[in-house]
Amino acid sequence: MGYKYNNFYEMIEENAKKYKNKPAYFIDDKKITWGEFKKQVDTFARALHLIGIKKGDKIPLLVANSLEFIIAMQGIQKIGAVAVPVNTFLKEEEIAFILNDIEADMLIASKKLQNNIKNIRKKTSVKKIIWEGDVEKVDEENISFNEILSTFNSHEVKDTPKLDDLASIIYTSGTTGKPKGAMLTYRNIFSNILGVNELVKLTQKDRFIAYLPMFHSFTMTVNLLLPMYSASAVVIIKSIMPFSNIIKQTLLKRVTIFTGVPDVYSALSRAKLPFYFHWFNKVRFFISGAAPLPGEVLNRFSKKFKKAKLLEGYGLSEASPVVAVNRPELQKPGSVGPALPGVEIKIVNDELEEVPTGEAGEVIVKGDNVMQGYYKREDATKETIINGWLLTGDIGKLDKDGYLYILDRKKDLIICKGVNIYPREIEEVCMKFPGIKECAVVGKKDEIVGEIPVAFVELEDDAEVSEMELKKFLKQHLANYKIPKHIYFVENLPKNATGKVLKRKLREKIDEYVKEGESK
Repeated sequence: MGYKYNNFYEMIEENAKKYKNKPAYFIDDKKITWGEFKKQVDTFARALHLIGIKKGDKIPLLVANSLEFIIAMQGIQKIGAVAVPVNTFLKEEEIAFILNDIEADMLIASKKLQNNIKNIRKKTSVKKIIWEGDVEKVDEENISFNEILSTFNSHEVKDTPKLDDLASIIYTSGTTGKPKGAMLTYRNIFSNILGVNELVKLTQKDRFIAYLPMFHSFTMTVNLLLPMYSASAVVIIKSIMPFSNIIKQTLLKRVTIFTGVPDVYSALSRAKLPFYFHWFNKVRFFISGAAPLPGEVLNRFSKKFKKAKLLEGYGLSEASPVVAVNRPELQKPGSVGPALPGVEIKIVNDELEEVPTGEAGEVIVKGDNVMQGYYKREDATKETIINGWLLTGDIGKLDKDGYLYILDRKKDLIICKGVNIYPREIEEVCMKFPGIKECAVVGKKDEIVGEIPVAFVELEDDAEVSEMELKKFLKQHLANYKIPKHIYFVENLPKNATGKVLKRKLREKIDEYVKEGESK
């Protein structure tokens, strides 16, 4: 696969040269041209350089959806530093773990998220914070993002990254419960961009809408960097609520590429939209990712939106993230499509031997999109990447046309609204609560959000714990979306001969255990 660019800044330079006065971003009632955007990236990069940021430094971004997120990310990468987007739903101790892992001494953060990081300087080595939003007190340790853009000049400074340099680290939790940083190079991400572009044939006349969280690898690659490659404009939405605003902006800004997660398409397929939306919207592709799309949602959606194709894809952060996408010319309900151009997919058994077509096994992936490895985790990298093949942990099958079907997850991953939840992390926090002997967390299917976490708890003898008490404790340590929606107290968790909890049995008999829990 041939690559036109070595880094993302080269795309910005070319777009600013060719389309200087054409819109790059729309946000609220403002329009930012490619020329203006390049100047803002240059200015921010200059400020980082003067602060002392150098090539290879890891810079965390705890920033809500905004133009500033994109400027910061591109400014970081222009000078060869590494952007580390941080999940904005995390609580302070979860954020602190990531900051300590990358040994960050500077953080870029949204002011509206300040309650999430009240004591972050005590828990990490962070000294300086660049704040996006209104800053009451500006000093050497608290820097205003807006002030940087208005006071610094855009003097040329860059340490041009090369194709195989590290561009970003995306943290994804593992089965150990502690987040691992997937190291993505420019080559990794460009391979995804080229593959998707080959399928949807983008031009600078296309317009994307970005309302999903920008820290997510799907949003970063497909909503922010892919349109940069094609010089397409992006409509930035700060919040998914109210959803009516997304519909309104899609229509008013003439959006042509709409990306979302399955629950968005489920809602759209049921929503009573104004008749003129169907007549006047310019959407030519709806793209679904981050979680499985139910077949009935695809069918309902296709009947309702006849002018555009809904393309479901599959991926994971470690693959930059896209692995497979349904084709516009042939979609198969229940399938996530064939491999993205430039990507290979195999289905293997436990010995990593390829299984016959149609048989189930673990999905493994090879291509330029496969991450460099996990940051500072050689052990986990060796377990996950073998002979260049990425072991996804997902169970799937391929049909005779090469279309991939995801059947189950080898790992105990729960996906709620397109966001990954890892049971082990929740279980470890539960076990810190007095009186709890053992805990097992599994996913329970939910028609609206995909899956919800459910906890089964075994108490110590004579211990008394209420669901309300445990949830209150969990909320102090975990992001809200990780809190089990139901907690059921059982006498004994099902185990095998070696004492390992059989989560498969919990999932199979979840209704039975739910009734047992409710009767206690």
